[in-house]
Amino acid sequence: MSSRILVAEDEPRIASFVKKGLVGAGFEVTVVADGAGVHDHAVTGGFDLLVLDIGLPGMDGFEVLRRLRAAGSAVPVIILTARDSVHDTVAGLTGGADDYMAKPFRFEELVARIRLRLERARPVPDPDVLTFHGLELDPRTRHVSVHGRTVELSARECALAETFLRHPGQVLSRDQLLRLVWGPAESGASSNVVDVYVRYLRRKLGAGWIATVRGAGYRLEPG
Repeated sequence: MSSRILVAEDEPRIASFVKKGLVGAGFEVTVVADGAGVHDHAVTGGFDLLVLDIGLPGMDGFEVLRRLRAAGSAVPVIILTARDSVHDTVAGLTGGADDYMAKPFRFEELVARIRLRLERARPVPDPDVLTFHGLELDPRTRHVSVHGRTVELSARECALAETFLRHPGQVLSRDQLLRLVWGPAESGASSNVVDVYVRYLRRKLGAGWIATVRGAGYRLEPG
């Protein structure tokens, strides 16, 4: 999915140039020419980054930025303006901007800065959380979710789900699952117990997650 860029620019020639270039770089772009309109668009949370001109009619860029940050918006903001004094640069950065570019500017540099800010704003996945096509499990808290929907699992069901998530796409035999989930002490138990808990897991996660591989065992697949 393309990143969504909001461009605040009241000069039609510059706005057209920036929009055309960003669309060509693979972004979805919305251009707004007045301060109040920029603020109203930005607070919806529907954009991944704001390119903000300071000299906007009605409400200047500094005020737009101040109101966005006061409202709790964390959208990355790159100020793009003809004002290039140290005072304005400092005012923009201390006011909550993430970057500052003076006009005239090199378009390639603008794109590079946008990509950098988007990369830095992207949430870093927790390496301890196991994920597979919308199925998530945190072994520390035993929290399980399927496409954002929380699923309540027993301790044994959770251990079985964790085993599948640690071997995605791999066929696991009943004997392997007994050893990995139930442990050596119960390695002699009937493999039917595995079948029972696989049924429990299918009932809670959804039938499509665990495939039966005839004569071999079970495999985790995208649900």
